[in-house]
Amino acid sequence: MLYPSDAPASAELFDRASEVIPGGVNSPVRAFRSVGGTPRFMASGHGAYLTDVDGREYVDLICSWGPLLHGHAHPAIVDAVTKAAQKGTSFGTPTENEVLLAEEIIRRTPAQQIRLVNSGTEATMSAIRLARGFTNRSLVVKFAGCYHGHVDSLLAEAGSGVATLAIPETRGVTQTQTAETVVLPYNDAAALEELFAQRGDEIACVITEAAPGNMGVVPPVSGFNQKIRAVTAAHGALMISDEVMTGFRASIGGWHELDQVDADLYTFGKVMGGGLPAAAFGGRADVMALLAPAGPVYQAGTLSGNPLATAAGLANLQLSTPEAYQQIASTSSELQGMTASALYAAGVPHKIQTAGTMFSVFLFGEGQEPVNVTDYEQARTQSAERFSAFFNEMLTRGVYLPPSGYECWFVSSAHDEKALERIDAALPYAASAAAAVGYDHG
Repeated sequence: MLYPSDAPASAELFDRASEVIPGGVNSPVRAFRSVGGTPRFMASGHGAYLTDVDGREYVDLICSWGPLLHGHAHPAIVDAVTKAAQKGTSFGTPTENEVLLAEEIIRRTPAQQIRLVNSGTEATMSAIRLARGFTNRSLVVKFAGCYHGHVDSLLAEAGSGVATLAIPETRGVTQTQTAETVVLPYNDAAALEELFAQRGDEIACVITEAAPGNMGVVPPVSGFNQKIRAVTAAHGALMISDEVMTGFRASIGGWHELDQVDADLYTFGKVMGGGLPAAAFGGRADVMALLAPAGPVYQAGTLSGNPLATAAGLANLQLSTPEAYQQIASTSSELQGMTASALYAAGVPHKIQTAGTMFSVFLFGEGQEPVNVTDYEQARTQSAERFSAFFNEMLTRGVYLPPSGYECWFVSSAHDEKALERIDAALPYAASAAAAVGYDHG
C-alpha cells in the first residue's frame, strides 16, 4: 500500500479551516507543523483504523491521544451513548451515571472522593486551586517537560505541543501568573529537596505527571515519586499526581497500579471519558471536603458529568478488564519489538521507552549515542528531522503516527494481527527514510 504524498480533499478543508480557525486546527499538534505536509482530516474511524476525507485508510496509533482503549466506534460504547442521547443530551442536574462513574474510578484508584469536570486542563486547574485553599499557601512546583493542560501558571517548559512548536514562552501569560510557579528538572530529587529546604513553608503543592508522556515517555526513575511523597508530607504540602494520560491507560489502575505511591490529589481524563469530553480530579476526603458546596473552594461546570460522556466513560471502563489490558500490553510489546528491529536494521540510533501500555520512540541523529531519556533536556536532543521523515513515510504507507516526536504511541484491543502486519510492512521503509536524514539535534 502506497498513498500519494498529497491529499487534495484534506488540503482543501485545511485551506477553508485556516480562514475561520487559527492555524486551521483546534489543537496545535494537529497542524503537522513539526512533520510538514497537510494535516489529514478524518471522516470516520472503526476498530484500529481511521479513514480520511480522501478515502484513505490508516492504522491508527494515536487512538485519540489515548482514550480509545478499545478502538474506534466500539459497539458497546456506541450503544451506550446512543441510548443516553435518546433520553436527553444534558440536564444540568445530577444523574445516576455520575455516581456510577465516580464509584468506578474510586474502585480502581486510591481516591476517596471524585469531582467530575470536562477536560484535563480543568481538572489540573481545579486541583491546584484546591491545594492552595487547603494549605493556605500559593507556591506551586512542577517539572520541566510535564504538561498539565494549558493552565496559565503551568505552561512554563510544558513539553507536548509547546515543545513540538518550539514556542519559547506563551504570550498572554503574565509574570504575575508564573511568579508563583517553580519549575524543576524532572527526576532530580536533589533539586526538589533543596527547594523545599529553602521555601518549604511557601509551597502549596507539587504537581507531576505520574509517568510523563508529554516529552515522549519519560518514566520516573526508581524512587522519584516516593521522594515527592516524602518531601511534600514532611513540609505540609500536597502531592498532585496527574494521571490524565496514564489513568486507566498505563494499566487497569493507571500508573498507581505499577508504582504505588499515594498522592493527596489525582487528576484523570481521556480513558475515563471513552472518547467524549470528560475528566475528573479527586483524592483525600478531607481535602475534597473543601470544595463548594461542602466548603469554601469554588469550582463549577455546566456540562460536568454530562450524560453522554458518563455513559461512554462507564462503557469504556467496563470493557477494560484485566484480560483486555493483558492483550493491549502484548500488542504494545510486539509493536515495540517490530519498531526496534526496523530501526536497528537501518542503523538509526533510537530509544524506545515505556510506561505500562504506553510507549514512545526517540530517534537520534547520526553519531549520537541512544540514551535512557530521564528529563526534558535529554528529550530535546532527539532529531526532529529524522522523526519527520519516519512519520511521513509511515503515513504514505497507511499508518497514522502521532505527528510529533514528543508524543506517545497508543494501541487498543482492536489492533489485531492484520493491523500489526500492515505496520510491520511499513516500518523498514520508514526506518530507511529516517536513516537517510543527516546529522541533526532537533
